[in-house]
Amino acid sequence: MNLPYAEPFRIKMVEEIYQSTKEQREQWLKEANYNLFNLRSSHVFIDLLTDSGTGAMSDKQWGALMIGDESYAGSRSFEALQQTVENITGFPYLLPTHQGRAAENVLFSVLVKEGDVVPGNSHFDTTKGHIEFRKAHAIDCTIDEAFDINNLHPFKGNLDLEKLEEVYKSHPKEQIPFCLITITCNSSGGQPVSLENIRAVKELSDQYGIPVLFDSARFAENAYFIKKREEGQQHKTIKEICKELFSYGEGMTMSSKKDGLVNIGGFIALKNRDIFEKASNFTIIYEGFITYGGMAGRDMSALAAGLNEATEFPYLESRISQVEYLGNQLMEAGIPVQKPIGGHAVFIDALNFLPNIKREEFPAQTLAIELYKEAGIRGVEIGTLLADRDPETRENRYPKLELVRLAIPRRTYTNNHMDYVAAAVKNVFEKRNDITKGYKIKREPEILRHFTVQLDKA
Repeated sequence: MNLPYAEPFRIKMVEEIYQSTKEQREQWLKEANYNLFNLRSSHVFIDLLTDSGTGAMSDKQWGALMIGDESYAGSRSFEALQQTVENITGFPYLLPTHQGRAAENVLFSVLVKEGDVVPGNSHFDTTKGHIEFRKAHAIDCTIDEAFDINNLHPFKGNLDLEKLEEVYKSHPKEQIPFCLITITCNSSGGQPVSLENIRAVKELSDQYGIPVLFDSARFAENAYFIKKREEGQQHKTIKEICKELFSYGEGMTMSSKKDGLVNIGGFIALKNRDIFEKASNFTIIYEGFITYGGMAGRDMSALAAGLNEATEFPYLESRISQVEYLGNQLMEAGIPVQKPIGGHAVFIDALNFLPNIKREEFPAQTLAIELYKEAGIRGVEIGTLLADRDPETRENRYPKLELVRLAIPRRTYTNNHMDYVAAAVKNVFEKRNDITKGYKIKREPEILRHFTVQLDKA
């Protein structure tokens, strides 16, 4: 008899969570102006808002915290992190930052100017925000298969080479600072990019003299999918795949709160010393000295340990198997989700789930609210609110996909929690035809509105 799968870890500490009543949750939603970001964490039973900084650290990481070197300059913790990053990525130049969007802010301050265009695969919200804040434009070159939730293409994060070349042909080289490959591609459903596609993007970009950079928050999960799905990669280790993957780029930004397995931190890693020196100036202005850049020494030590753990196959198999476990339950119930299931989250197709809600009444936000009301589960809208307004016309942008993301924190919840989430989604699905009204905006900021927008019932 074959033995069943078991997680490659055991639990040392637990945290109590509170299960509220539906009446309480409806009141809390009203007080939060129907923005799930405004809820207190104590009012959430299972928190799937994000996988960013919400995971559980290992004993090795907690041990690393205790030996962190807090020297202002040239600490041992920085040396450990720099060596780890270079071992995994091949990039010799490192600038720590306090999180991923800070890495974008520093690097884009060097590379992006007004009037530029930045092609890539479905840039995430903060990435697009940093580009548009500089009066530049993000151009989505994701393959069309990514926007058909039932298409089982194994690498829906891939860039369409024809779309990308059209950008290169239609803009002067001086207006294209880089091509950005996001691994995995969050906005298209946590979907991976193949090594074959990365090589092809690199070859095409070289023809036009355009550098390739990576948004690498979930690079280890992307490498796992390459190993599992791409021909000729099965025999390689995750670290070997990562080293080859990054060899096709000039640098990376990283939110270490994902595949770094820590609660705070980020970094920039680069091949080019000239760009490194220019970015160092902005690191000092915005973050801190170049060998800590907004991170405590102890957090750099924990990150170095976490990066090594995150690039081991047993950990990744456990992590991604849990996401698939939830996704498979929803698919079996006929609930429309992005297929195949992505690396860090299950993405529910709100347009098919709630066909009676108008686009201008934010169906994905409506679904996320209904799920919280039903069971105290907090997900997040990846749809029209997140897509924001066009910076020139100020009209709503309606993305091809209107999704609710259920992001699974790493090593945090058990499969019993996933069973609870699946049951709650099924309950809402059964009464979907009774949900006929969505929400309207009361107040919103100029940019990245989904974080702080205030809503009311439509």
